[in-house]
Amino acid sequence: ETNRLRVDGTRHLLAAAIAVGASRFIVGSFAPLSPRDGVNVEPRDEAAAAVRSMECQVIGAARQGLIEGSVLRYGMIYGPGTSSSVSMLAMVRKRRLPVIRGDAGKLSLVHIDDVVSATMRALEVAPAGSTYDILDDCAVSISDLIMTVAELTRAPTPFTVPSWLPRLVAPYAASMTSKRLVLSNQPARAELGWHPKYSTMREGFADMFREGV
Repeated sequence: ETNRLRVDGTRHLLAAAIAVGASRFIVGSFAPLSPRDGVNVEPRDEAAAAVRSMECQVIGAARQGLIEGSVLRYGMIYGPGTSSSVSMLAMVRKRRLPVIRGDAGKLSLVHIDDVVSATMRALEVAPAGSTYDILDDCAVSISDLIMTVAELTRAPTPFTVPSWLPRLVAPYAASMTSKRLVLSNQPARAELGWHPKYSTMREGFADMFREGV
């Protein structure tokens, strides 16, 4: 259903926006799946193909002069009220999320407040046809993330599993968590005048838990 939203939903919404004379169209993409030079995508990765379609539709419309389309490639979104954070917090407290031995993955995160501020800024100043990575300053592994949440919430220490186990029982999730992407928010800082309120996920989660989430 998410893939259909990215492909068909974008097509219908973009056509409607052009039809009513909207001047600007911002699409929220997903940085780990966004098409990039030098990054190979598995032929059967339907999620990556859907993200590619979504981005190409918007950039293509911008290049044709139909609308001022721009793409914001968000990192993994977390923060109060986000389904990912609520689910992860519950699992960490029940010790159902293990850390991976030798985890060398690097994924970029972004707080929901920073998603909002970047999107509002892009609506005002993003050039047509532009793409920006919207991330905090420090990529982390999933294991680092789990350990940090456990520490900040004083949850039981997560147990450790060998690296082969996630690949066996949850191959798609394992492929996502093992990604090492060199991403940067510097273009967004320089060209949009945007900067994240939370430089690291530790800062963001610490503030979130101080508020009693």
